[in-house]
Amino acid sequence: MKKLLSFIGLALISSSLYSQGSPDYGGGLKLNLNPEGDKYIRFILWDQFWLRNTQMNPGSMVANEAADNSWSLGNRRLRALVYAQISKRYMILAHFGINNQTFINGGATGTTGTGGYGNGKKPQLFFHDAWNEYAVILPGEAGKFSLSLGAGLHYYMGLSRMTMASTLNFLTIDSPIFSWPLIDNSDQFARQLGMFAKGKYGKLEYRFSLNKPFATDLVPVNVTDPSRAAAVDNNGNPSFSKAGYVEYQFLDEESNTLPFKVGSYLGTKKVFNVGAGFYHQADGTRTSVNSNIEKHDITLLAVDAFADIPLGNAKHKMAVSAYAGYYNYNFGPNYIRNLGTMNIAANDPNFAGDRAIAGPGNLQPMIGTGNVVYAQAGLLLPNQSEKPKIRIQPFAAYTHKNFEAFDKSSSQFDVGANWFIDGHHAKITTQYSTRPVYTNPTESPSSKGEFIVQFQIYL
Repeated sequence: MKKLLSFIGLALISSSLYSQGSPDYGGGLKLNLNPEGDKYIRFILWDQFWLRNTQMNPGSMVANEAADNSWSLGNRRLRALVYAQISKRYMILAHFGINNQTFINGGATGTTGTGGYGNGKKPQLFFHDAWNEYAVILPGEAGKFSLSLGAGLHYYMGLSRMTMASTLNFLTIDSPIFSWPLIDNSDQFARQLGMFAKGKYGKLEYRFSLNKPFATDLVPVNVTDPSRAAAVDNNGNPSFSKAGYVEYQFLDEESNTLPFKVGSYLGTKKVFNVGAGFYHQADGTRTSVNSNIEKHDITLLAVDAFADIPLGNAKHKMAVSAYAGYYNYNFGPNYIRNLGTMNIAANDPNFAGDRAIAGPGNLQPMIGTGNVVYAQAGLLLPNQSEKPKIRIQPFAAYTHKNFEAFDKSSSQFDVGANWFIDGHHAKITTQYSTRPVYTNPTESPSSKGEFIVQFQIYL
């Protein structure tokens, strides 16, 4: 019995290494497979539930009724992740769940209407990640150098810190989305099938991958004027993609056990990193001019910086979290992709005004050939008592997009606050966001807004 209690206690102590800004919670469910705790299985479960009010793009309807504004509820993410350190060198991981289930969409595929599986019911469960990984050189075996190799459906997609962001500890309510530039086209929810190498050399961390993108087959619109050609995702039998990201960690070193990059440490680490990354796939898109098909490479580049700095004394600790990135995207001429998170609207056939080019609901020009500048910052306010019930972290973010398909660039912002009940393990986030609305590609866009309340909990 004494040995069993010691074993369980070691598991609980080890789990505290995974705490996300909570002094009490620890790290969820971690089962040690040996007394030393270097062989284990860890389970992570989480849900992010949204209450949202959206100003709709012109020409929108919801449930067959014209709508300028609409309230909605939905599961943004409902997932489970399990990984096992079978030995000190060998790890396996599986990550599965659902995303974007609303009252009207996100349900079982091929179902519509009421009754049965209609209108958002019984969404499809699918794997986000599934890979094996082997540590060829463990930390300390070859001085400052370490190396692990892995293969499967993976998230080591290079480009930027935001491209490999953890969804559990965002500073803002969610990803800016454009940082997942292939999302559900030539990837599976920001993942591809392939092989990866990761490791460190001192304070330099690296990640590289070689992948087979998922096939895409959109048909380009044929034009007679080459300047009006617009590239679309059509890669045929895809060429292998190459991706990588390197960063220098000037202060505290971050864990690279998993690929997921932390968005806000809430003062539990002192971090300042500068990184750069890339993604390249030959012949990833196509255009059609006078019925002649031309193929175009996808080349994506980014540089970014991240800081999470604690301030003040232990009793009244504050923390600054900040990220800034520059993204240069080339998908071929005039490439544009319109996306809207959990969009519940459809086109209103009876609308007589100028429609949004992006489409109905909260669709916006999210990804395209051109440049994006993004920055976010937040301040964790100091404790007001020895054991505060709630900690508050106001934040703001700014995005500037300059896409080739539009004559005018766009700017948008997010402003809100995290209300931490138990660090990132139990929090409420409130956020107001704007988005650009183009009705003419040669004119400056107008703006629409969206207010979201997110309830997050994870084990």
